[in-house]
Parts: sequence; C-alpha cells; structure tokens
Amino acid sequence: MPTERTPGDFGSKLREARERRGVTLRQIANTTKISFGQLESLEKNDISKLPGGIFSRAFVRSYALEVGLDPEATIQEFIAQFPHDSVTIGHSASGQVEDNEAVESDRRMAGTFLWLLVISIPVAAAVVYFSIAGRRVTPPPPETAAPAPAILAPVTAPVIPELSVPDTSAQPPAAGAPAALPNAAPDRPASAALSPAPDAAATAPAGEVLLVGVSVRRPCWVSASVDGQKVIERLLQVGEQRTLDVRRELVITAGDASAIALTFNGADARLLGKAGEVVTARFNLNNFKSYLQTR
Repeated sequence: MPTERTPGDFGSKLREARERRGVTLRQIANTTKISFGQLESLEKNDISKLPGGIFSRAFVRSYALEVGLDPEATIQEFIAQFPHDSVTIGHSASGQVEDNEAVESDRRMAGTFLWLLVISIPVAAAVVYFSIAGRRVTPPPPETAAPAPAILAPVTAPVIPELSVPDTSAQPPAAGAPAALPNAAPDRPASAALSPAPDAAATAPAGEVLLVGVSVRRPCWVSASVDGQKVIERLLQVGEQRTLDVRRELVITAGDASAIALTFNGADARLLGKAGEVVTARFNLNNFKSYLQTR
C-alpha cells in the first residue's frame, strides 16, 4: 500500500535518481551551468535560491534530463509540490497551451495582414481612379484658353495693340516683379500645391532600427521580447545566434548573466553581470550605447 508523500519527497526523488545514475551535484552543475548551491537547495526542497518562474522550471528540466527522469512529468510534480507564485508564474495549465497561444498569435497576425490587404485594395483603386481622372481633367484648360482668342478676334484692330502692350509690360516688370507675380499666381498654384506633397513623402526618413545579435558562450536560458512580442524563450546552446530588429525596445532575461553575448549594430556589448546571476535588461535606440564595450 503506497505511503502518502511528504513535503520532502520531490527533492528526495531527485537525489535518489542522481545517486542511481552515479553522478555528483558538481558534475550536473558543470554540465547544466546551474550553480552547485542552487542544485543542492533543490534537493533540499529549498526553492528560495531559485530564480523563479520559467527559470526555476528550466533548472528542474535540466536536472531531470541529467539523472534520466521524464522532464515534463518532473516539472508537473515540481509545480504540484510547490504551487507558489514564484514557481507557477508564466506556466500554462497544459503543455500544449503555449503552442495554442503561438497558433492564436499567428492567426491574429494573419487576420491583421488580411485586414490591411482588404483596406489597401480600395485605397489603391481610389488612387488609380483619381490619378486617371486628374489626367482627364487637365486637357480642359487648353480648350477654355482656345476660345479666349476667338472672343477677342471680333475686336481685332482695336484690341491687338492693347494686347501687345501687356505682353511687353510683362517682361520689364522683372525689376518690378511684385506686379508680375499676381498675374502668374492663378496658373502656378495648381502645380505648386501638388509638387511639394510627393517630394515631402519621398524624402521622409525611414524609421531607425537597432540590430541586436544574441549568442551564448555556454548553454544559457534566454527570454527576449522585441517591441512587445516574445521572440525567444528557451535554452540556447553554444553556436546558436539570433539577430533581432528592434524599433522601440528589447527586453531580455538571461539565466546566466556572464554567458550571454550581445552585439548592437555589429559592436560588442559588455557583460550583463556575474556568472550564475539571473539578469533582466531593457535596450532601445537611446540607451544601447551605454552597454557597449569601452576601448
């Protein structure tokens, strides 16, 4: 008849599995890059020294893999043994919820894209329509200008000299430009009002982007969010490298502050902290230079 588990069963189970494997805490610490003291506290059911949240569960997963236990079952037992906020924060009710959230996020993104596509089609059609309509409207001015001479034609003899005088007077006012400009104003506003708008749009500067390179010197748990979107949340291995395009803000958390290596626009950044230290940092276009290595 099975006995009821005591509060120390979880740590004892980990220790017994380790001893069956014939490995020491020091060996597990060297392999997983988790500090010896944290592993020892885990076997003693003392979770106060663990970083909390997803990182505590990541430590349990790494330990379980090293001693031959089922990582998912071990994590569930860990949460059941310690149903504290420091352990369960950020944890889903089932292992598939995170995948469902990712699928739902993709669906929302696809929906947004389709919505933008639906909106852009009428806008593009309106632009094409008005551009074609504008081309059709431009010819009428010559037609209206042509009848003008016809109206003046009946008064040929008396009016022709008067017409030549304004033409000659329109040239000398180069010195008296203020008198000539009011006459030219009605013809020029149309082109003057339209031409600056496209020029201003064409010369509008593109938004700045901060390129952040993320890699690790040794296996390290990393969580990163770019402009409010989660892009990394797992254990990175040596050799893996990610490049992130940051327009507003990058929030990054590392389980080992000295293991993570960052570059900003190709320049190496300094260490975020000491070995084994859990650190969270925020970077943006205004403060990233303060994290660059000093030469």
